[in-house]
Amino acid sequence: MRWLRQLAFVQLVTGKRDEAREPASLRVPAESRPEAAAEEKGTAGQTLNLSRVKPPIVSSELRAEMQARISDFRAHQERFKDARERHFSETLAKLRAKIQAAPPPPDHGA
Repeated sequence: MRWLRQLAFVQLVTGKRDEAREPASLRVPAESRPEAAAEEKGTAGQTLNLSRVKPPIVSSELRAEMQARISDFRAHQERFKDARERHFSETLAKLRAKIQAAPPPPDHGA
């Protein structure tokens, strides 16, 4: 079912539909399709292209919330980075201590 939503999204973005492969339950009448709704008849029979209308500006509250979430995420990632570096340093220090404390390898040469 997920692929149907993805297909619908792609068709919405590209403006192309493959009705031969589309299930009957998903077919939308031509007059209610986005590409049909994007053009309306203006005065004196002129066609108005509504797809060029600018999207509304994001409110300052939404922007502030997004910035706060991004800041929290970056702080969270920084904590993980510090924990990884601390774990690496501790593990490397333990390994070096074991290497220093280990007896020398036996001499199998002569």
